Amino acid sequence: MNQELTEEEMRQALFGNAEVSAPIIQPAAKEAVPDIVIVPPAKSAVKKKVAKAFTPRLRVHLRVGNEYEGETFDMTHEADTLSTLLAEQEAVKLARKKFRYVEVVSVTSM
Repeated sequence: MNQELTEEEMRQALFGNAEVSAPIIQPAAKEAVPDIVIVPPAKSAVKKKVAKAFTPRLRVHLRVGNEYEGETFDMTHEADTLSTLLAEQEAVKLARKKFRYVEVVSVTSM
């Protein structure tokens, strides 16, 4: 077998006897494009007031006091979460800053 094949012989071996023509590129008629393009500003200056999205809230009712079996006060806390456990923990943490005894009465959605 001949190791020195010409480029044309290699093309015929790979692609067959089809005539290969170079793609013809026709120059398209170019429109005159200015160097500086002026784009009108978007309507970002006018801000629309967006209604606040619904925020899930829970109301936690607590009974708090500083004396054991003494005078108690009712306290409510509103938490911005859907988790009742997190709402309870947040409310108890805030109540412990002022009161010694804290009891969770109920957790309701608003």
